Amino acid sequence: MADLAIEARYEPAGRAYHWSAGLLLLALAVFAINLHQLLSPPGDALRQVMAESMLLPRLAVGLLAGAGLGLAGVLFQQVLRNPLAEPGTLGVFAGAKCAVVAATLWLPGSLVLGWDVLALAGGGAATALVLLIAWRSDFSPISLILAGLVVSLCLGALGSTLMMVNFDAVNDLYVWEAGSLVQNNWQVATSLGIRLTVVSALAVLLARRLQLLDLEEAGARNLGVPLASTRFFAIVLAVAISTSIAGFVGLIGFIGLAGPAIARKAGARRLRDRLLAGPLIAAALLTLTDQTLFLISGGMEIPAGAVCALLATPLLLWLMRSFKGDRHEAVAQAIAERPRLVNTARSSCLVLCLILLIAVAAAALTLGRTPGGWHIAVGTDFAELLHWRLPRVAAAGAVGVMFALAGVIMQKLTGNALASPELLGVSSGAGLLLVIASFLLPTVDRGTMTVLSCAGAFAALTILLWLGRRSSFRSEHLLLSGVALGSVMAAMLTYLTSLGDPRVLQVLTWLSGSTAAVTPQETALVSLAALVALCVVPLAARWLSILPLGGAVSTSLGVPERRSRIVLLSLTALLTGTATIIAGPLSFVGLMAPHIARMSGFRTPVLQALAAGILGAILMVGADWMGRMIAFPWQVPAGLVSTIMGGAFYAALLGRR
Repeated sequence: MADLAIEARYEPAGRAYHWSAGLLLLALAVFAINLHQLLSPPGDALRQVMAESMLLPRLAVGLLAGAGLGLAGVLFQQVLRNPLAEPGTLGVFAGAKCAVVAATLWLPGSLVLGWDVLALAGGGAATALVLLIAWRSDFSPISLILAGLVVSLCLGALGSTLMMVNFDAVNDLYVWEAGSLVQNNWQVATSLGIRLTVVSALAVLLARRLQLLDLEEAGARNLGVPLASTRFFAIVLAVAISTSIAGFVGLIGFIGLAGPAIARKAGARRLRDRLLAGPLIAAALLTLTDQTLFLISGGMEIPAGAVCALLATPLLLWLMRSFKGDRHEAVAQAIAERPRLVNTARSSCLVLCLILLIAVAAAALTLGRTPGGWHIAVGTDFAELLHWRLPRVAAAGAVGVMFALAGVIMQKLTGNALASPELLGVSSGAGLLLVIASFLLPTVDRGTMTVLSCAGAFAALTILLWLGRRSSFRSEHLLLSGVALGSVMAAMLTYLTSLGDPRVLQVLTWLSGSTAAVTPQETALVSLAALVALCVVPLAARWLSILPLGGAVSTSLGVPERRSRIVLLSLTALLTGTATIIAGPLSFVGLMAPHIARMSGFRTPVLQALAAGILGAILMVGADWMGRMIAFPWQVPAGLVSTIMGGAFYAALLGRR
């Protein structure tokens, strides 16, 4: 009876199978064209061997990898009741990357186990961390996506740091990270085929229990469904197959999202239909992408994983139209409304923040490490080191101020406590334009970089607000827009790094947020920009107080909504673009500083902006100092350090709710 009640709610799934068949036929047609070209002229033994040992295994791996990722996506989405759950958004791939990189550097003997085993360990640990963070909020969609995004950013920053510091030792991993399906034998196809068969059989055995999860938890439990064990085994299966694919062919993101999403939109509402249609569509999409790239590349290998991530942007925006929040959608507001740590004496709190900033700056200028151990620079030593340390300390502080002010403005502009340049992709927009320009333009000086960075931030913020306005700036919609923008830059960077171009190392260094190369002139400019911003933001205090109340209220109170939004949008773009030049597109300071200021009792726009600016400077100066100390004599960029710190901070906030 329960099965009949569930099936009565669903539509026929015929269109989903039509999609599957059509995409598969199209992929096979492109493969046939590639095979025909490879075998022409006929009779060439070498070409025949290439077809049998390279092209056919490549087709098989594409179909198997796509089907496996589609199956993982279906399982994740069914168990977690989240249409956006897939290995990429849940941190599985980021954990797999960290594990493979760490093993390559520090435990090379473990590589004999296979990259798939290492990827399973890292991906499983990352998934467990995401679920642990989201457990307190009953695995709600917005909490899961937030936790997955934060864990992915932190582990991605850690993996990128290790790869950048040890560029020569892990150079081969850049091709693996891009997700290439190139093969020279049938070994990978055979291994994937066996694993996919086993996982698929176990998923079929779990299908009836998983189907009953469509009911409310109480109803499923009354029907005798062991919820905990069912979810656990399904998640284990999804992690196992996705990490196996990651270990064998690399990180191929969003295919596990695309297959189930298209199947559901095409009418596959029953789980048994999605278990078949989702993997078939995912397999067809990945194979079609890879074979098309092989056809049009003219001999130059273009990794399919990077292109799939790039194509995911319109898919995410499409899914965003139908993604619905729930009663946990107020997680951002819950974070924002934490009880105040300081209810009175705000002036004293500001003074304490200033004292702390002075103390952190003094430590950064005087305390350091030498080959002989820790050293405090005084007298002549201090004077000699000041020329080197002062520019980067001042630049880090100015960048922290600008990111913090941009975060405050964005949160007031959207009325959303999750808004920040880093989390919503504004910094990624600035970085994307700079990455493209660094490869297309012969030379790019700092002035041109600043203009391009501000233009990219402005474009990204405009798109973000245009998309968010349709949903009244709901948290999950803003977040998805940021994920989409961030995926474009990640895909572009992944592709460029897989080419082996020597300019990539310079781009990676810049994206990591290193202040080591900052000049006194650049420090003076960013410091002046930060001071100007601190003076300008109070002038917009009335706008920042009224705009979160909505367009109708703003107009009735005499605030020119369109003009005020354009001015604030431009100011945010200038702050983000200028700060991105120094600290890279990721730092989390734009998220951390406004939250800490609000939690400390600073709620009005002017006080929050001032407190957040000071806290942002403290965070960035501290991150810069830690980057110089923790891996001496090597230096870890401040942007990566602050990303890891910020991710841990935000994960703690989510975990406590």
